[in-house]
Amino acid sequence: MNALYAAPLEGVTGYVWRQAHRAVFGGANRYYTPFLTPDSSLRFQTKELRELTQGEQADLVPQVLTNRSDCFVWAARELYAMGFSEVNLNVGCPSGTVVAKHKGSGMLREPAELCAFLEDVFSALPDARISVKTRIGIKSADEWEAIAAVFSRFPICELIVHPRVQAQFYTGAAQREVFLSAREMLPMPLVYNGDVFSPEDEAFSYGCGVMAGRGLIRDPALLRRVRGGENATRGELVRFHDLLLEGYGAYMPGDVALLHRMRELWSYMAQAFTQTEQAIKRMRKAKTLTDYRSAAESILQGCPLREAQ
Repeated sequence: MNALYAAPLEGVTGYVWRQAHRAVFGGANRYYTPFLTPDSSLRFQTKELRELTQGEQADLVPQVLTNRSDCFVWAARELYAMGFSEVNLNVGCPSGTVVAKHKGSGMLREPAELCAFLEDVFSALPDARISVKTRIGIKSADEWEAIAAVFSRFPICELIVHPRVQAQFYTGAAQREVFLSAREMLPMPLVYNGDVFSPEDEAFSYGCGVMAGRGLIRDPALLRRVRGGENATRGELVRFHDLLLEGYGAYMPGDVALLHRMRELWSYMAQAFTQTEQAIKRMRKAKTLTDYRSAAESILQGCPLREAQ
């Protein structure tokens, strides 16, 4: 079986989600942190340190988003000193605010600058395991050839390719033919990422690693099912929800932040059920944890489970 990875998603797949997912469903060989953003202060933010100090070094890969090679090198050295064995560079984030700062997929706009960045990084960290998560361009897949030529020059341990351009964000079809052609162009191991929602997805026949993001948050049993395991049961979904609520409640100040986080998660998790419309409306209007629990309970215990795809 090829490696199966849980993709990072800002605000969703933090350590609380990862710990709950491991405990209830499992199936991922590695989890990736939402991106860390080191800057000239050369220190991690408090919330980033919380992500990095939960004893997850065995299967967790920290992801770093920066366009400064010195900041990446500093962060990588700190992370290796913490016991992590690999660091992932984010050159794929399509967020407009990120791209405007020439970070994430904004770094793909100028392949020569990306090349200079990677030269600095690999010169400073010659023995490090560094993976890269990328898109295939900014506006057109025609940009991919020049970008791939840059990546081919460096000892990247794995290249995770989401075959959309930045301008697509998460809409339109993933350009899988670009990923398939990349297998012939690039010397390093590739990982497919993008629109993986079912165990029957053709990506699992590509003979490479596969990373699932939104599909895994919608169906937390997805990777277990790929390995031949069972669909999520109602009892598992209840336990998963309760671990999330307890975990976030342990550090989030007050009900407002906690309710916002749980509503965000339900925008994905509700797809495991049918006939959720009324309960979701109640959840959106909930102003107290008691009201939220009542709405969540009506879904978890009362709504039919959706037939697995």
